[in-house]
Amino acid sequence: MAYNLLKGKKGLIFGALNDMSIAWKVAERAHEEGAEFVLSNTALAARMGDTDLLAQKTNSLFIPADATSIDDLENLIQKTMDHFGGKIDFILHSIGMSPNVRKKIPYDALNYDNFMKTMDISAISFHKVLQTAKKHDALSEWGSVVALSYIAAQRTLYEYNDMAEAKAALESIARSFGYIYGREKHIRINTVSQSPTMTTAGKGVKGIDALIDFTERMSPLGNATASECADYCITLFSDLTKKVTMQNLFNDGGFSSMGMSYRAMEMYNRSLDCKECHKDSDDNK
Repeated sequence: MAYNLLKGKKGLIFGALNDMSIAWKVAERAHEEGAEFVLSNTALAARMGDTDLLAQKTNSLFIPADATSIDDLENLIQKTMDHFGGKIDFILHSIGMSPNVRKKIPYDALNYDNFMKTMDISAISFHKVLQTAKKHDALSEWGSVVALSYIAAQRTLYEYNDMAEAKAALESIARSFGYIYGREKHIRINTVSQSPTMTTAGKGVKGIDALIDFTERMSPLGNATASECADYCITLFSDLTKKVTMQNLFNDGGFSSMGMSYRAMEMYNRSLDCKECHKDSDDNK
């Protein structure tokens, strides 16, 4: 159901690769709510994905850009403003990649060149987007910027690797830039910490199926889907959240507040019972 929450608003959405992407779902929902926007991703990602289809579906312009490149961002922001004939109202940063994770290099043996690439792509690119937007005065007063994060910024998760540092930096950038942008331009900046989600990037995390099962059992409301994350982002782009800024907002079904749930403990107890059965069987041989 649409509520015209973004009617008349203009935006810029980074990271929509295919219909599994959270950014893709955000774009669809923003379109339903009356927004116009420019889509952006790297040229390589666009060739690998279905961004052109999304652009057609939402009647949007696609402008390729590498978010780690200031020159690309300068061109993107200027062309976006030219396209709309003025400022934009919202930006979604949905960008993240770790060469160490992709190459299955363990955390205690990190390749540091890869680590720097992880940080540049997944976190510093957010600062570059904000800095370039501010330089061009691209965002309207009371505009909104959202970046997608994950609870690994606060807690250690097996095999999430150096992406944890990137998400921690991402959230810090939102606070630091949020203070400056809020003070000077009334622009709000937040991060959304989403449940583990089976996106194309998520598939690259070792043990993602087991993690999703665990968090589903732990969360009183269950895991948030990509579509539900999109719904939340829409509220943050809307005028309903004009005084929400510098926050890391959990959209995870309550997982972030849990210690142990009944469903998770039940599974653990069954596992222990099974081990005891095997032990008794071995003892009676």
